[in-house]
Amino acid sequence: MLSGILEQLINGLRTGSIYALIALGYTMVYGIAKMINFAHGDIIMVGAYSLYVTIGMMGLHPVIGILITIAVCSILGVTIEKVAYKPLRKAPPLSVLITAIGMSYLLQNLALLIFKATPIPFGSIIRFPAVSIGPINISGITIVTLIVTTVSMVALTFFINKTKTGRAMRAVSEDKDAAELMGINVNRTISQTFAIGSGLAAIAGILFISQYETLLPTLGALPGIKAFVAAVLGGIGSIPGAMLGGIILGIIESLSKAYISTQLADAIVFGVLVIVLLVKPSGLLGKKKTEKV
Repeated sequence: MLSGILEQLINGLRTGSIYALIALGYTMVYGIAKMINFAHGDIIMVGAYSLYVTIGMMGLHPVIGILITIAVCSILGVTIEKVAYKPLRKAPPLSVLITAIGMSYLLQNLALLIFKATPIPFGSIIRFPAVSIGPINISGITIVTLIVTTVSMVALTFFINKTKTGRAMRAVSEDKDAAELMGINVNRTISQTFAIGSGLAAIAGILFISQYETLLPTLGALPGIKAFVAAVLGGIGSIPGAMLGGIILGIIESLSKAYISTQLADAIVFGVLVIVLLVKPSGLLGKKKTEKV
């Protein structure tokens, strides 16, 4: 019983780590641009297909394929920001939300036109041996996912807190007008945020497809929504909150599937979100802000 629970916790950490990587993109964009990029989940799908094209079709080395995938998703994120979101900086929030949803469907349908609706099998590029600790068996994908996620999060935290660009991002997050008066290029900072967030989504897409090994135009939709839930659960706009929310969400989902019902697991996840928001609307690590009129 204990070993079974521990295995489910490890599986939850693996899934939650992927949600956390995606949630970081949501929370960075919201923290700086004050908008929810609902097309972010579909960038995961683009990353998965990019990996398939570079490695499965072109036969490139996996490392080169991974680097190209990250570059493609980063460029795509910046392009989406420039084309779809930048003209709406001063538009009502509802207009931006509708545009983000429209961009999400655009990416899905483009993938549907190019790769068709038939699922494409694509074997994992991760060739790491499993590790046994007593009765617990930890798969190689789980180990790689946890290592990559930890390194990514530590690197991002260092980047945000210690670099000049990271400080510029924090300044823009606090007050765009004041940051611009201090000589910060707000447009460039927002573009850099989209690039980093989309790069993290590409990494999440690589880990996701290595775990499930099937490509679909809609593969990023549900993980994207769950990552958004994770970001809200942890406190949207908070990087540590996105990490915590993703891990909690993954563990709840894993334990629910194992011990309650696979069909009710998603309902339980969203139910937990509702409860948390009723008790603490700003999320677990979010800060309540008072806006003066």
